[in-house]
Amino acid sequence: MATKKRQQTINKRNRERAVEEKRTLKRQRKQEKREAARNGEPTTLDSPALEPSADVAQGAADEDAPG
Repeated sequence: MATKKRQQTINKRNRERAVEEKRTLKRQRKQEKREAARNGEPTTLDSPALEPSADVAQGAADEDAPG
């Protein structure tokens, strides 16, 4: 039974690390956006994965296509 408890602890630590990384990246994006606004630069999304409209449109086109 000790191995199961140890495995849960490792999984919990991995989950917590993933959440913290996600929060850190979000803080960095917000900070970059604030700095860009302060400098008068237009705000753009660096990653295409962050543009949900393009992904949704592509996914809908894939589902409707006969295959």
